[in-house]
Amino acid sequence: MSVGLLAAAGIAVLLGAVHSFFGERYILARLFDRVDLAKVFSRPVFFRRTLRFGWHLATAAWLGFAGLLALLAAPGGAAPRDVARVLSAAFAASGLLALAVTRGRHLSWIGFFAAAILAWFAFP
Repeated sequence: MSVGLLAAAGIAVLLGAVHSFFGERYILARLFDRVDLAKVFSRPVFFRRTLRFGWHLATAAWLGFAGLLALLAAPGGAAPRDVARVLSAAFAASGLLALAVTRGRHLSWIGFFAAAILAWFAFP
């Protein structure tokens, strides 16, 4: 068991949580309060949701990376099937995030779910 890889996985989880929490509180909220999005974009609600989705998408990816690091830390390393399953879960989480935050209007959820399904079934 690699303590260094497990520590890196823990740090990745912590970074994701801090990024989402403080980004939402100190960056996104302030940006949305200060910029008159109606003058800049014809659909400011869609812009807010898309920006919020994009911000939190990084966290979903970092959690996936943490899962991969934890797999690599296990004795014997990671089997390709396990790597594909972790990546599938990260893509599925990204798809759910896109679907929920943008209420399906940002069509990236289709690609994320397709990647999740293909990765999941790549190794029987």
